[in-house]
Amino acid sequence: MTNQNTILKNYHGFLFIISGPSGVGKDTLVSEIKKSKYPYYYPITITTRKPRNVETHGIHYYFVHKTEFQKLILQNQLLEWANVYGDLYGVPKEPVYKALAKGERILLKVDVQGALKIKSDFPKSILIFITAPHSELKTRLIKRMTESDEKISQRLETAKKEKELIKKFDYTIDNKDGDLKYTVSKINQIIDLVTNNKIT
Repeated sequence: MTNQNTILKNYHGFLFIISGPSGVGKDTLVSEIKKSKYPYYYPITITTRKPRNVETHGIHYYFVHKTEFQKLILQNQLLEWANVYGDLYGVPKEPVYKALAKGERILLKVDVQGALKIKSDFPKSILIFITAPHSELKTRLIKRMTESDEKISQRLETAKKEKELIKKFDYTIDNKDGDLKYTVSKINQIIDLVTNNKIT
């Protein structure tokens, strides 16, 4: 087991958090970034929700039963976790701590409340908020065809509240019109800026 207390006090890696409201395109962005030449480390989130048609266990997420997830919480094995619209999401600690100890650049995708929790534990982490017009979020959620009308309304209401937290993030990128090339470029520029200049 990695000495977590030592890493929290002194680590050489970089922790970048991509976050934003539902429908903003976080999963798609990370998939596109993985195609780039940048050697980032991507921790895999654990979730209790059912996989979507395009998702594969162990690649996009680790899909587990709630009982297994609750064991991880009790054993303090999660970097952060949250209940998102009835489904549990969490990031395992051990892979992140090992990557930090090796000095890697870690790119992690979590919801807004998870991002702020990680920032409180890792003040040097860099939070990147991905945003988009409210109308576009609604369109994307409808096209996804994975939530009921009631859940879509809940997610859109939450999105309004989450946008009020933008000031707590280090950077904001507008993913307007789903311009993946532009947004991916901006994320890579931020990571290069921080790592090359040692901004913390």
